[in-house]
Amino acid sequence: MKAVVLAAGKSTRLHPLTVNRSKVMLPVANTTILEYNLQQLQQTKLIDEVVVIVGFGSEGIMAKFGKSYGKIKLAYAFQTGQLGTGHALLQAEKFVASEKKFLVIMGDDLYSSSDIKKCLKHDSCILAKKVANVSSFGKIVADKKALRSIVEKPDESGSGWANTGCYVLPNEVFQLLRKLKKSGRGEYEITDAIQQLPNVAVEEAGFWQPITYPWSLLEANESLLRQKEKSKLEISKFAVVEKYATLKGFVAVGKGTLIRNGAYIEGPVVIGEGCMIGPNCFIRPYTSIGNGCRVGNAVEVKNSILMDNVTIGHLSYCGDSVIGSNVNFGAGTITANLRHDDGNVKSMVKGQLVDTGRRKLGTIIGDNAKTAIHTSIYPGRKIWLGKTTLPGEVVKKDLF
Repeated sequence: MKAVVLAAGKSTRLHPLTVNRSKVMLPVANTTILEYNLQQLQQTKLIDEVVVIVGFGSEGIMAKFGKSYGKIKLAYAFQTGQLGTGHALLQAEKFVASEKKFLVIMGDDLYSSSDIKKCLKHDSCILAKKVANVSSFGKIVADKKALRSIVEKPDESGSGWANTGCYVLPNEVFQLLRKLKKSGRGEYEITDAIQQLPNVAVEEAGFWQPITYPWSLLEANESLLRQKEKSKLEISKFAVVEKYATLKGFVAVGKGTLIRNGAYIEGPVVIGEGCMIGPNCFIRPYTSIGNGCRVGNAVEVKNSILMDNVTIGHLSYCGDSVIGSNVNFGAGTITANLRHDDGNVKSMVKGQLVDTGRRKLGTIIGDNAKTAIHTSIYPGRKIWLGKTTLPGEVVKKDLF
């Protein structure tokens, strides 16, 4: 069976992390979102070909994955204009024309193989997840596990069944897609076509993690690492852990990495290849450290994502943060992650102040940025690609 992964969007709500890369190439637990989903598709043992709909950042996707992933054949279709999910799916028609039915997932959300397999039992299906506030999603209205309607971003708040963007669709859906009119958002919506299909089953998701904002990555990272909490250490035989380093709980260490004396690592934590950790540092739970990173003396890192080639200089603190590739923290850089009034941290997204829903959130930093010594960063602030700070600077507003 074939699957279609929609991965063409620009994902501006995730800036500055997606200014120069596709959202599906962002890492969670040291695995890109797209690779994680390909792993899940492979685990179903039912999918043998995946068509990835690409647009922005297509070069990076194609260079990394090429023509196959494990036993799955990969093909690519281009969406040249951002005209909505319905338009994106139309680009895959020639690849799945011979299929009676096929799977569709959003490339920027995380799914599980078990949920996908449940959906594949049906000729037409939509995967739904109960959420505390359905107003940010498409609301699924069903009767005895049969789809009745999908209400996009309903006005009412409160709990409800959210559309996860995972579908099993019959080939006839393309006839409906070609007849669609633009929605109020000026896009061709895949859900408008799905609602015209007969007998669409609704299955409940056991696991679904949407990646909407930069801090969504922290939630996804914690979810994936939590699944490893009871696992044993995974230390490459080509890694070195010095005698007086402490690794507690699940910790994965890649080849060529050196964990120096005095380092205390409390899992679940994943550390990539070619890193230098310590001496005398503290890596706290739900932290992912990419390849080629340096974490110096007397540094504390907590519940954060460090992408490749990040350096955290001595006497620094990085908490509840997402740090892009090739970022350098000057000595004594501190990320504040808690408001004095103990309220939710707010962050600017596309010119609007957004409540993150998080009591603790540090900073979001784009690739190649550098902080000078003794930089302090207010909670929820962003630093754009390649930007720098001055010694002793206090970052009160986003740095563009």
